[in-house]
Amino acid sequence: MDFAFTEEQKMFQTMVRDFCASEIEPYAAEWDETDKFPHETYRRMADAGLCGVHFPEKYGGSGDEVTFTIASEEISRASAGLGVAYLVSLGLGMYPVVMHGSEQHKSHYIPRVIDGSIVAFGLTEAMAGSDVAALETKYGRQGDYYVLNGTKIFISNAAEADFVTTFATRDKSLGYRGISAFVVDKGAKGFSVGKMEKKMGLHPASVAELIFDDCKIPVANMLGEEGRGFKIALEGIDASRVSIASQALGIAQAAYDAAVAYAKERKQFGAELARLQAIQWMIADMATEIDAARLLTYRAAWLAKTEGRAPPKEAAMAKLFASEAAHRVCHKAVQVFGGYGYTRDFPVERYYRDQRITEIYEGTSEMQRWTIARQVLGTK
Repeated sequence: MDFAFTEEQKMFQTMVRDFCASEIEPYAAEWDETDKFPHETYRRMADAGLCGVHFPEKYGGSGDEVTFTIASEEISRASAGLGVAYLVSLGLGMYPVVMHGSEQHKSHYIPRVIDGSIVAFGLTEAMAGSDVAALETKYGRQGDYYVLNGTKIFISNAAEADFVTTFATRDKSLGYRGISAFVVDKGAKGFSVGKMEKKMGLHPASVAELIFDDCKIPVANMLGEEGRGFKIALEGIDASRVSIASQALGIAQAAYDAAVAYAKERKQFGAELARLQAIQWMIADMATEIDAARLLTYRAAWLAKTEGRAPPKEAAMAKLFASEAAHRVCHKAVQVFGGYGYTRDFPVERYYRDQRITEIYEGTSEMQRWTIARQVLGTK
């Protein structure tokens, strides 16, 4: 097991970091303030080849899960809001297509994402969050079409998405066995975006309702076998946890970098903050947390590369530790900045807000601990 990057991966990391330094980081605070999604920047990301990483070469992709993790960390380090649009589009939204889609699905949708299309993952409902089997969106067949009815909430990329992978039940009494997966294109009759949420962080990317009101989609738009949607959803969420770990890692790195730079410049009691033991200990803790999170995250990415997908335990460990470590790192970064850290004049305030959701979406920290415990104890 070797976590050292290859020369090709090092060159890719440098390219992504340079892109982020010129095209993303200078504008991140403005995007956060205005809540506007930077479509032109996302287009440039696609033009730079960033939206093809980890997809099969057969469909125009390149790289692997480690490459995707590198890109996810660097983009999230520059703007976690843009980062979530990227992660969901290449990861959570597309894993059902890549893992369970037909050849027709893959050849149609993967090139679109590589070319810059944005994707959403429509699972969460008012009564179905962590309890996926409780979803109430229903589907039925009418000739050559399926008709969907229901509402999804808290859907990332909802307003920007060109298509969405979503889930509905044929009969709620069947529990998880009644759930199937579908892909729905923007513009489908009966499909619309509802209430836009006002979020704590990740402002550039939307979070909103998805409404299916007698939404008609071709029968061919079902992903995988009928009644296998629950498994498809969970496999997609499991796989996406590594990307959320990388997002949290990127946010933590940004907060750490800002705190270190500020500690070297800011003077109190006649000396730079970096000379004060209290600050030194905080910086030491931050550096250690980030290093541990990076090792867990890239181990999970390496396993995903070698085994085809990240094992649930290792993916959950990476997501759990990286997200909570990012919380602690961002907290300390604000402390290092003192009162200035509580203002929007400095970026650590934004990092703190952006980080919080990493402990919630793609499975809360409590769900990660449950997943890890079940894997360790062999229980279901």
